[in-house]
Amino acid sequence: MSTLVSDAQAKAVRFDSSTMWIDLEDGRQLGVPLAYFPRLLNASPEQLEKFTISGGGTGLHWDDLDEDISVPSLLAGIGDRTRTSTPR
Repeated sequence: MSTLVSDAQAKAVRFDSSTMWIDLEDGRQLGVPLAYFPRLLNASPEQLEKFTISGGGTGLHWDDLDEDISVPSLLAGIGDRTRTSTPR
């Protein structure tokens, strides 16, 4: 895994109507569609704002929504793992 991914640390998170924006300690900004995370997509603005940056910036946690997101996984292109794919 690239150090650009594994060393990623969030310093701030904000939302617009369709995107979660994560400001990283190294100056990068990551935009992730809320559609990737149904719990966040269906949450109220108040619920979205009740998050914790954990693991020294490597994790995002919403206790009320039971949602945990890995910042390095987002940079690696890995989305919500709670959904299972439908067999073909």
